[in-house]
Amino acid sequence: MTEPATAPKASSDDIKRYIRNYRGEVDGGALYRMLADSEPDPELAAMFLHMAESEDGHRRLWERKLAEFGVALPNARPSARVKTLGFLARRFGVRSVIPTIMRMEMADTTMYDEQPEAVEAGLPEDERDHARTFRDIAIRQAGPMAGREIARVEGRHLSGTGNALRAAVLGLNDGLVSNLLLVTGIAGADPGRDVVLLTGVAGLLAGAFSMGLGEWISVRSSAEAFERQVEIERDELELAPEEEEHELVQIYRAKGLSEATAREAAHRIMADPKVALDTLVREELGMAEGEAGNPWTAAGTSFALFAIGAVLPVIPWFFVGGNLGILLSVILAGLGLFAAGAATALVTGRGMAFSGGRMLLFGLVTAAITFGIGRIIGASTDG
Repeated sequence: MTEPATAPKASSDDIKRYIRNYRGEVDGGALYRMLADSEPDPELAAMFLHMAESEDGHRRLWERKLAEFGVALPNARPSARVKTLGFLARRFGVRSVIPTIMRMEMADTTMYDEQPEAVEAGLPEDERDHARTFRDIAIRQAGPMAGREIARVEGRHLSGTGNALRAAVLGLNDGLVSNLLLVTGIAGADPGRDVVLLTGVAGLLAGAFSMGLGEWISVRSSAEAFERQVEIERDELELAPEEEEHELVQIYRAKGLSEATAREAAHRIMADPKVALDTLVREELGMAEGEAGNPWTAAGTSFALFAIGAVLPVIPWFFVGGNLGILLSVILAGLGLFAAGAATALVTGRGMAFSGGRMLLFGLVTAAITFGIGRIIGASTDG
């Protein structure tokens, strides 16, 4: 009697890997289709659709592997991170999410290198092609850039000002955490609703103005430092052009160019004083005009983001006080903390639930500590 065929055995680690890969390809295909739907340029939209079809092929590979080992397909839907990126692309344009997606793709370029099934199917090459595609799109959107700027777009280095999303999350988080701790600390002492409300509003204004002023000074100082360095470089270019050309030659030699090629490139650059000054500032100092940004825009953004975060724990105290005020304050701030933490997952690649939950946990623990300290101080002053 012939025994029925049974599915081959696979280790639990292999099954988990196949499921993880399957979910990742579902995310990739969904994200690229969202980008295609939001992209007005037909050529770029077609490119995104082609990438989505490539992800579909990858997904089918993992479907076959799971079926081969008798494992039912998981109910995989686009993750919250992908849905958020798709929403941002629709609302603000594909360009707004390209840098974030490019960093995700750069991080994924080696994900299949040690997986024999993926290597045999050519998946590592496809992932690298996707990363190069987004890198090229990002560079094309940013305009002509040299070494340091291209490296920053690739995501290998972050500028001092950082990613815009990261800055926004930090601003919101600063306002949320600092004012939540202030409000809960004062509320713990139970001085009355009016005192808690006044303290919360004062903390909001003080923190927002401090953040705005600090950002203005930082950006303006960077701009002034840049202007000063440009003046020094301009003087050196006028007084000793031969030395500056020699420095350019050495820089290009260090980058791997032959001496003849480096000398030819430096000579051509030095022929145009404006190009020469821009190049020397960029190559010698690692600086570029406009990199610091507008100090007023930076100050206003920091003020607004801090205030938005800081107002959440204060809102309930406009209407209620006591334990209900504390509870509502913690709930509102908790929702904000979870949202701010989840937003970081767009950059870090961690799960949105994990990132949001971690931020929420830290915020609640520190709020409980300050509340306890306030309660102790309040009791001691009453006594």
